[in-house]
Amino acid sequence: MTKLFLKRFRQTLAIVVFVLITLLFLDFTGVLHKYFSFLAKIQLLPAIMALNFVVVALLIVLTLIFGRIYCSVICPLGIMQDVFSHLHTWRKKNRFRFAKEYKILRYSVFVLFIVVLLLGINSLAILLAPYSSYGRMVQNLFSPIYLFFNNILAYFAARLDSYTFYSQEIYIRSISTFVIALVSFLVIGFLAWKKGRLYCNSICPVGTLLSFFAKFSFFKIRIEANKCIKCDKCTRNCKAECINGKENFVDYSRCVVCGNCQATCPKNAITYTYKKEKKTETTTEETKVDSTKRAFLTSSLLLASSVALAQEKKKVDGGLAVIEDKKAYERQNSIVPPGAKSLKNFQQRCTGCQLCVSKCPNNVLRPSKDLLHLMQPEMSFEKGACRVECTLCSEVCPAGAIEKISKEEKTTIKIGTAHWVKQNCIVVKDKHECGNCARHCPAFAIFMVPMDPNDENSLKRPAVNENKCIGCGMCEYVCPSRPYSAIFVEGNLAHQSI
Repeated sequence: MTKLFLKRFRQTLAIVVFVLITLLFLDFTGVLHKYFSFLAKIQLLPAIMALNFVVVALLIVLTLIFGRIYCSVICPLGIMQDVFSHLHTWRKKNRFRFAKEYKILRYSVFVLFIVVLLLGINSLAILLAPYSSYGRMVQNLFSPIYLFFNNILAYFAARLDSYTFYSQEIYIRSISTFVIALVSFLVIGFLAWKKGRLYCNSICPVGTLLSFFAKFSFFKIRIEANKCIKCDKCTRNCKAECINGKENFVDYSRCVVCGNCQATCPKNAITYTYKKEKKTETTTEETKVDSTKRAFLTSSLLLASSVALAQEKKKVDGGLAVIEDKKAYERQNSIVPPGAKSLKNFQQRCTGCQLCVSKCPNNVLRPSKDLLHLMQPEMSFEKGACRVECTLCSEVCPAGAIEKISKEEKTTIKIGTAHWVKQNCIVVKDKHECGNCARHCPAFAIFMVPMDPNDENSLKRPAVNENKCIGCGMCEYVCPSRPYSAIFVEGNLAHQSI
């Protein structure tokens, strides 16, 4: 086994996982999810929130055996940090130095993370969660670029009478979430560019949790003191800054087993093995934890802060009149997807990764603006309705916030109730019958009744049978009234079966 094997093997696995997880968020067709959804479900925090104890146990056992390879190979945010660090390494080699861990910062953030989770202040907790942070970056920053090129292909394909590609609307679902994603991307990217794995080893709560187990891992990076010539190359190439080559010391709590130290050692004095090194006179401390490097991923992940503002074209009716965009109602209770069971259950378990947002084919899901639940998805119907035949969000959720349901089950779940708003209705404003809501209601919960109960020939307006309404939002979506629909859905705190 050559000294480059560990590094190359890890890099290959990391690139494959990183590309596939990124495509899980970018692929709006849902095809990739059928084959690679497990990559989202083996992320540590979503597995904990989903009470998936098998996955959590496997990740802990994996760490106890091999060290923090989760951070090197499975976590997309960790791999993204390596991208930035590697780009800087091309320009400036041998740039790292051994640094003691920032214990106060590291454990304070970890304790804060646990406390806010227990208190239900999820908006702060998911701000720190690595998988969720990466998901928001892809959804808000990279997805618009991906869709832009998709729409270009769709444009030319249509002119060749091919519909292999189809156009998708590009818009910012939430300004606040977009700003948070952009700031996170810039801050984490800058820290990785300057200091390698500083964020991973000083702020990330998942990294801190796994570091407790990594100290006792079976396989470790070990320095053979009798071979070491104190050249310090291992130290200067360790992105985690956890190797002190002069003293043959490795801080295993921060080591992410990237293989950089082993690859750069000129005397093959560094091995990744289960054997304990023999103590010699030159070893002044016990070997703690080795944090090697992760030379990484030459992927072309565009530095994408520009974004999704591209395709907001004016919609016109026959080229004659501009159609005003709809505005969202301020709902008393947020609407969450079928399978969430209740608003409280959803908010407690959702990690805000926005995988469901990226997969929603009807543009119904978007990040919440509520400070306590910022970035967690909620439903709104200005751009689409929750079609009864679609269960994608329940299929992709890795945290169990939306439990998987069948199409048959979905038709029986009541997530909200429609309400008629008299002053907005066309029959009142324009003295003209419409009936769009009644015609499109999949649950047949809306019917037309005379405006004047005493005059059967009077104009008809919609009425809602609340016992039949499932809250899908089709009525709100198809209503032609602007800027607010004449019918809107109020969410249920607890979902009901009808």
